[in-house]
Amino acid sequence: MAERSLLIEIGCEELPIHAVDDLARAFAQGVCEGLAKRGIAADIGHACVSATPRRLAVRVPGVAFTQPEQHNESLGPYANIALDANGQPTKALLGFAGKAGTDWTQLERTTDAKGERFVHRRVSPGRATAELVPEIAREAALGLPIPKPMRWGDHDFAFVRPVHWLVMLHGDQVIAGELFGVRSGRQSRGHRFMHPAPVHLADADSYVDAMRAAKVLTDPGERRQRIRDEVARVAPSGGTPRLDDALLDELANLNEWPVAIGCAFDADFLAVPQEALVTTMRANQKFVPVFDTEGRLGEHFIGIANLDSKDPAQVRHGYERVIRPRFSDAKYFFDEDLKTPLARHQQGLRNVTYQKALGSLWDKTVRVAELASAIAQRLFAQGIDVDAAQVAHAAGLSRCDLLTRMVGEFPELQGVMGRHYAAAQGESVEVANALDEFYRPRHAGDGIAEGVLAQCVSLADKLDTLAGIFAVGMKPSGNKDPFALRRMALGLARTFIEGGLDLELDVLLQDALAQIPDGTFEGMHESETSVRDGSVRDSRARVAAEVRAFVFDRLRGYYIEQGFTPQQFAAVEAVRPASLVDFDRRLRAVAAFARQPDAERLAAANKRVANILRKEGIDADAASRRGIDPALLREPAEQVLATALEAARMDNLPRLGGGAAGRDYAGALTRLAQLQGPVDGFFDAVMVMADDPALRNNRVTLLARIKASFDAIADIALL
Repeated sequence: MAERSLLIEIGCEELPIHAVDDLARAFAQGVCEGLAKRGIAADIGHACVSATPRRLAVRVPGVAFTQPEQHNESLGPYANIALDANGQPTKALLGFAGKAGTDWTQLERTTDAKGERFVHRRVSPGRATAELVPEIAREAALGLPIPKPMRWGDHDFAFVRPVHWLVMLHGDQVIAGELFGVRSGRQSRGHRFMHPAPVHLADADSYVDAMRAAKVLTDPGERRQRIRDEVARVAPSGGTPRLDDALLDELANLNEWPVAIGCAFDADFLAVPQEALVTTMRANQKFVPVFDTEGRLGEHFIGIANLDSKDPAQVRHGYERVIRPRFSDAKYFFDEDLKTPLARHQQGLRNVTYQKALGSLWDKTVRVAELASAIAQRLFAQGIDVDAAQVAHAAGLSRCDLLTRMVGEFPELQGVMGRHYAAAQGESVEVANALDEFYRPRHAGDGIAEGVLAQCVSLADKLDTLAGIFAVGMKPSGNKDPFALRRMALGLARTFIEGGLDLELDVLLQDALAQIPDGTFEGMHESETSVRDGSVRDSRARVAAEVRAFVFDRLRGYYIEQGFTPQQFAAVEAVRPASLVDFDRRLRAVAAFARQPDAERLAAANKRVANILRKEGIDADAASRRGIDPALLREPAEQVLATALEAARMDNLPRLGGGAAGRDYAGALTRLAQLQGPVDGFFDAVMVMADDPALRNNRVTLLARIKASFDAIADIALL
């Protein structure tokens, strides 16, 4: 009999909107794996996942009606155990044959690494697919990722939501079975309101069309496209609906037959910051906001109804009526918050715990303000125009909006509302923006804080969080990262690099840790006295090293995503550049150097030098500072190398001088690459480990100076 499509649909009450897609994919995967595990031929690669708020379904084409023949093999005892000295069966062999249901003489023999053994092989006809599908469906359903299964009635089983119908069709044949107390059939259900009658499914392949006729779009992709088309259809002239992927997913998982309704609200509400209005529209009502050509929110919005109403005006009126009290609340919160200057909330921060061991939000704010001011002073000393007092002021206000009514209602607006309140209360643009931007990057793909003032606060906040949370021993483990330290570490690194802030990371970590109370460090207690100071110093050094390693671990992924190799990253990390700006310049120079024809040979030569020095227990750095005795340069090859090295060193002095921003690492590496010929000649003609100690030391010094010249930029040997 030819293959036919298999359809399994579980109908239930409305599913959690954020779980629909994951549940549908997992159910389809479970069914496909169940077919494959049982050897049932099927076109799994073209399986169709269907899901709506009221159903999970999968249709797999080309499913065979039976399994192939089943070949089973059972391994028995080895021959030396199975047969006695006379070749007669032992109890072990007779027991194995009896268990297999055959005479021992019918058993076959096989050989493996341990020798010859008995084996029982049997071939049995495959079972009918119709017999196996119910257990496949059960396995797939019970294997779904459901955090909190629901029970209903007096049943002892549980599922994500109560189940009301079950369809299992193979071609046009119903597969008899039961799942969660519901027997299978060919009756599905259409739209709850527009087609409440059962939907008769002739066969599995007619499923999508039959459900569409019943006002249910079972294909999630088709439903999403319909929402896009509907939103475009009702969008006002000159308006741009903002339908992002997250909102689109929610709407698709809320509606089986989406229809857009154009609506409007009182323009007086536009006096409220648009972020607050958009948040309440999206979070509370799942409405689509509409913006003008300049990115300003207008008084229009779009609702998505789950039916094709005969009276759209009534639906519109309902949507407009329900949004009015939401906007009224937002306006009330905004107006009331404006009556209290942000600075007055500082005292209230004392009553909000940041972290038990690290104190209140006010304690954190004070630490961040002092650290941000110190960062600003260092930047000012470098000639960057930034006011440390203004930076400290912004840092002092940075968390005050957490105590406002608006942020209390919508926590996701923290920072955003701080910016609006600060601007309305007469703060400078730089300070107001800093209250919002210091949180950046908030998510993957987000930019860093703009403006040096905001960047100072952002760096200080991230440094304090990393230092404090690591100090109390709450570093991330596995998937647990309650303080979002991974995102914070990458944001810290990006702010340094993309902001061009040439500051020493280790120094700033020490500054941040110096503000953490002594008794805070994991394993330390305020009662420690005699060794307390030394222990705290050790703890601070340990935490600083841990945080630095954590930051560089995140930074490695950041650069690999940009196309740099792990070896290039390791080569620069090995020389521990003081600042991340310097690290970035070195890494880009190393990547450019690695593309040169002689790079691989030079890297190999540097590795050879490093191995020689390490094998002899020689400190390369100390050896490189010793003078080379020209009189001991006996061989022409070492004379050529010494002359070439000194010329390269002199040429690179101006390239490697000054601050990181002015160093020409690429040019320096290009100049050092010219040593390839002399280095090759040296290794071909000169015995480094000469018997004469003076000669040996002089040659080792020459090699150490070569390595030091490259190490001034990166450990090229690691390439």
